[in-house]
This record gives sequence, C-alpha cells and structure tokens, in this order.
Amino acid sequence: MAMRLGGYQQHYCDPTAAPACAANSSLTYCLEDAEYPAYEIKAAISQDHLFAKKYADIGTQSADDLVDGLSAEEESAFDYGYYTGSSKGDSPYDVTHWAGPAGYICPSDVAYAQPRRAQNVAGEWRVIVNDVHYYTQTARLETCLHPDAACRALAPCYKSKCTQKYIYHRMLSYDPCDPYKGLFIDIYRLPAACSCHVPAL
Repeated sequence: MAMRLGGYQQHYCDPTAAPACAANSSLTYCLEDAEYPAYEIKAAISQDHLFAKKYADIGTQSADDLVDGLSAEEESAFDYGYYTGSSKGDSPYDVTHWAGPAGYICPSDVAYAQPRRAQNVAGEWRVIVNDVHYYTQTARLETCLHPDAACRALAPCYKSKCTQKYIYHRMLSYDPCDPYKGLFIDIYRLPAACSCHVPAL
C-alpha cells in the first residue's frame, strides 16, 4: 500500500506480514531467502562501529559438541523413514512403533542451520545477519516429525506423546521496514527439542 504526502510517495511496510520465503509454510523462520538484502546488511555492518561487540557465533556446531554420548556421524545417520506416527490413528501401535534402527525416542528433524529471516517474539519478521562476508549465526533446530504421536517403543499403557519444545535465541538482526535502526539484537522462539512426555497415571 502506498500513501502520498506532499510530493513524496511513501510505502507502508507491515513488519508482521510474512515474507515471500515463508509463503505456503507454517514455519516462523526461513533457511533460504531469494530476497535476502545482502547489500543492505553489508552496508549496515560497515556503518556500525559496535558491530564487533554485538556479534558472536560458533559456526561449526554438531552433536559432537551439543549432544552428550552421541557423535555427529551417528546423529546424521538416524533414519525415521519407516516410522508412520500412526499412534494418532485408530490403530495406535503398528509395527513401525516397535521396530526400526537407532534414533531418538521421538523422531525429529535436526538441522544446524543459519536462518535468513525469522519472526520475533512480538510477531514481527526480521532479517537475520547470516552468510554476509564471513559472518554467520548458527542455531540447532530440532523439530518433531510426528508431534503428539506416541513415543517410540513405549507400551500403550503409558499414554506417552512426543512434545515440541522451543528455546529463545538472541540474534543480530535488521528490520527491513525500518533500516535506519541499523543492526540490533532481537529475540526469536525456535524449535529446540522433541521430547517424550508421559502424563501422570
């Protein structure tokens, strides 16, 4: 939407409107972004004299560092293609619930990712400083493949279910609706774990 004030035309930018990279998705972040404003981010970095004090990242994250007793090679080899999550259906425990190779008790997708855009805790979309020059911000994202399905290999009497957990991440950000803010720290709620929940019996 555009408004004309005097001789100038101003364009309204809605920070809550999902960007193109989030179209047809229920996710609150984008790992790929064809419209990523790399030029604007580079300019903001060069103009920010406090950038070095704001920026921090450990770019080479893996299960080797973040999961006790499990290697990155083991975690990346987990395959849940056999698991149907059918415990939510009429026949709750088919053979895929009891069988299968190694893996987490709640099947999940794990990515050591560098989000390009994300929706902050106020519901506004921001650009995340990532892959500009050599600057990255990495987060371990773990998303339940079958939320609310029963935990693998647990008997029906436990009435277990896989529950999505989240964590708040602080990331160096840029507001495409207000570029004059420069770079600032914002807070995002991102998927962190898929845990088995057993209710009180």
